[in-house]
Amino acid sequence: MSLALHSLISGVPASIPSPPVSTFPIFGITIHYYALCIIAGIIAATLITNHRLTKRGAEKWVVIDIAIIAVPLAIIGARIFHVLTHFDFYFGPGKNTWNPFEPGSVWAIWEGGIAIFGALMAGAVGAWLGCRWTGIRFWTFADALAPGLLLAQAMGRFGNWFNHELFGLPTDLPWGLQIESTNPAFPAGLPEGTLFHPTFLYEVIWNTLGVLVLLWLGRRLRLQWGRLFACYLIWYSAGRIVWESIRIDPSQVYLGLRSNVWAAIIGVLVGLVILVVQTRRHTGLEASPYQPGREPADADVDSDHDSHDYVDLSEPPVDGIDAEAPATSTAS
Repeated sequence: MSLALHSLISGVPASIPSPPVSTFPIFGITIHYYALCIIAGIIAATLITNHRLTKRGAEKWVVIDIAIIAVPLAIIGARIFHVLTHFDFYFGPGKNTWNPFEPGSVWAIWEGGIAIFGALMAGAVGAWLGCRWTGIRFWTFADALAPGLLLAQAMGRFGNWFNHELFGLPTDLPWGLQIESTNPAFPAGLPEGTLFHPTFLYEVIWNTLGVLVLLWLGRRLRLQWGRLFACYLIWYSAGRIVWESIRIDPSQVYLGLRSNVWAAIIGVLVGLVILVVQTRRHTGLEASPYQPGREPADADVDSDHDSHDYVDLSEPPVDGIDAEAPATSTAS
């Protein structure tokens, strides 16, 4: 009995089908669903970050000024990291390394192949430059970005589903992913109809849950000074260690571990370091989302001074202020 017929009779899905197409034409231009998933994630992250920064007291849409630097650098960094960690895909005899008009070139990002850890490194540089330009504190921006970034990653993973890529080990679980035997990544020797762990779906669920956790932590613990971003690094990287370990697509291996597993381990460690260092350096709350002296005059802000998540930016009362009291934190 076929999987489809069995599903119809039992009423319970026997597997997850891969999408029949990954592109569609518009006016003679080929549109890739992979690209649409990435773009949708970027838009969602931008809107959420803008909302959080605005509530915090920043000028409306200042996030756009930061994003126009950070996003292109993040995409470039993501592609470079992927190419370097899949070197044999793009370099060597018979490989089309440089011709963008033929499949398999280093430029063909529309075919899939971006790495979030490369995006984080290059995007952080772009965000730092954008923050220097706009006057926003880098760590304030990072904290505002964290939930939206994780949601963007969840949305982007659907692009891997459309591209029939990055699946995991074979499985007989009812949510196994269908992959055609003609797929270049289909393991040799396995029978047609073998199902695989849908690692894209595992990461979608993990990241979406992480968005809720980050929002809760931000409100419950009032995490600032980059500590919420540190929690993002720890959460995402911890999950990535697991999902990466069951993937079977080719990757560079060092000391028995895939390159992205090592990157995820480093991500957890970096998150822990940021969390510890920033907790020790800053025992108080941020006074403003702007760097000292960079607050724009007559800025159009929309802060609601939510005491559960954000700092009240109104002037403190004069009575009861000890002018000689030591500061609880330093500017950053």
